[in-house]
Amino acid sequence: MRMWSIYNDLIDSIPEDLTVLDCMLGLHWTLVKSESGTGTAMTVNGGQQNSGEYKELIGMPLKELAKDVKSWTMLEASMGLAAINSALNTPRQVSALTGQDFEVSADSEAANAFTQFLPDIKDKKVAVIGHFPNVDLLRKVCKLSVLERIPQDDDYPDPACEYILPEQDVVFITGTAFINKTMPRLLNLAKNSRIILVGPSVPISPILFNYGVDTISSTVMLYEELVWRAAKQGGKMKAFKSGGQMVNIQR
Repeated sequence: MRMWSIYNDLIDSIPEDLTVLDCMLGLHWTLVKSESGTGTAMTVNGGQQNSGEYKELIGMPLKELAKDVKSWTMLEASMGLAAINSALNTPRQVSALTGQDFEVSADSEAANAFTQFLPDIKDKKVAVIGHFPNVDLLRKVCKLSVLERIPQDDDYPDPACEYILPEQDVVFITGTAFINKTMPRLLNLAKNSRIILVGPSVPISPILFNYGVDTISSTVMLYEELVWRAAKQGGKMKAFKSGGQMVNIQR
């Protein structure tokens, strides 16, 4: 796999006529609004220091901001991924893909990607990239390995992916792997596994199926105002339980 191909294909899919209407680099979530809707990505720190020069983002072509997903300054890459998602993770776009109508569910478990996959992973070898809040649900039904950049408890440090992923039946990968640029390598390591990309940062695009992804489990933004309010106040997942709906798309 050419390392930048998946990024370039996502960027190329963004319509030329969309512009950046608003954006926010929040404590936990980065948001970008365009004429298509609101997109989000996890706010990731680190990487190269930026130049420090001020760049006006409001009003620029959305596709230009989306190119920042390739930046090695992680805050810029967070903004770039949110820009991509503002074009793709919207009710209109996803309805066109799935034929599904969207409404916010009051059931918090409906927003938990892992709950829906429990029957599929029973007694299998499963790896999860990223220590998700409800990842321990999986431990009860499968042989679980969690890989995390900042390990907790029994987590493996992320370099262990080179040894662990090729041996797995199912691999869940967080969308933040697009931001830190590990996604192409993770997809290659897990190519013999069922690959599920999970979390609000994941672009909802069939382009990902061309790179070995089997399932996209992400979030459609429905009540944008609620998502913006929660993100401004430092909210973590509450924004998506109250203002979005999880969607699973299979290859």
